[in-house]
Amino acid sequence: QVQLVESGGGLVQPGGSLRLTCAASGFTFSDYVMKWYRRAPGKERDWVASIFTTADTPTIYTDSVKGRFTISRDNAKNTLYLQMNSLKPEDTALYYCTRAGNDVWGQGTQVTVSS
Repeated sequence: QVQLVESGGGLVQPGGSLRLTCAASGFTFSDYVMKWYRRAPGKERDWVASIFTTADTPTIYTDSVKGRFTISRDNAKNTLYLQMNSLKPEDTALYYCTRAGNDVWGQGTQVTVSS
């Protein structure tokens, strides 16, 4: 059974940091591009970042998080990460991980940035 489980969300003050984790199971994790998305209150689910599968694991980000967020993966642990620094109130959202094809989604983890 293919499964993705996100964790690591929480309430943080502006300027703070969080690290999200996505535990993958049921498929060959290292074969897939992996991605983070987020859904802010009242908005569509938007793409945040992707990480590829090649040896140098290139990464790409939406403009609003460049320089603040870092996506990474540990193929030995079948785990995807999103390190989020310098958080802003507009980063408040439910964060999801998914694999290439967007055919499997986790339940999401809530990130709230507020003072």
